[in-house]
Amino acid sequence: MKPILETRDLTIAFGGHTAVNGVDLTVPPRHFKSIIGPNGAGKTTFFNLLSGELKPTRGTVWFKGQDITSLSPYERTRLGIGRSFQITNVFPNLTALENVRLAVQSREGIRYNVFRHFTAYRRLEEEAQELLHTVLLSDVAGSPARMLAHGEKRKLEIAMLLALNAELLLLDEPTAGISMEEVPAILEVIRGIKERGDRSIVLIEHKMEMVLDLSDSLMVLFNGKLLADGSPQEIMNNELVQSAYLGGFYDDAS
Repeated sequence: MKPILETRDLTIAFGGHTAVNGVDLTVPPRHFKSIIGPNGAGKTTFFNLLSGELKPTRGTVWFKGQDITSLSPYERTRLGIGRSFQITNVFPNLTALENVRLAVQSREGIRYNVFRHFTAYRRLEEEAQELLHTVLLSDVAGSPARMLAHGEKRKLEIAMLLALNAELLLLDEPTAGISMEEVPAILEVIRGIKERGDRSIVLIEHKMEMVLDLSDSLMVLFNGKLLADGSPQEIMNNELVQSAYLGGFYDDAS
């Protein structure tokens, strides 16, 4: 079975600084891979290469066997790649339901007619309601997005990605900037998406303890290079990872 996502020798340099250096990545279908590493390791830059926000200095990106290196972010989205950002990307003055409904409309290619009330699009609204339920936001469906807590906005953004029917979800630090009280709900949403088994997920995180239980495999970036790639247990036991990144965390935590 072909990988859903691959990179080969993926590299980008800004002047004299190589932010991502020769990274090879393979993600099988319906696989959950987390990319971890300390701040400044190149994780978000690597994601920007995967989503098309940046073009590599050298190397290639492949999606379902197709070379997508030269494609724009919009073209990659149309192929089935959905990407969230560290900063939420929602329409603040629309309700949570309207945000998701518009994402469903975009996927369906349905233009909105201002002379028809949105309830005329009953099927779209029902799908949007189901997606809000999936991300545990049913109780705030009618609330303007600007009134939601930061963690709720992150869940709303995930619902919008699901509305696009993306086969591959790129989640960039979904717990960034939210309170510790909100973290379990975000992780519950991500776990629920994984357990449905119909999507591949690549998640960036610098807190390894948050992704060990969720991930099928972990990839460690350090100074822009691939330091290690393997199962959570293999990464935990990797002496190079512990010395360069973890600082003996698991010895202390065990």
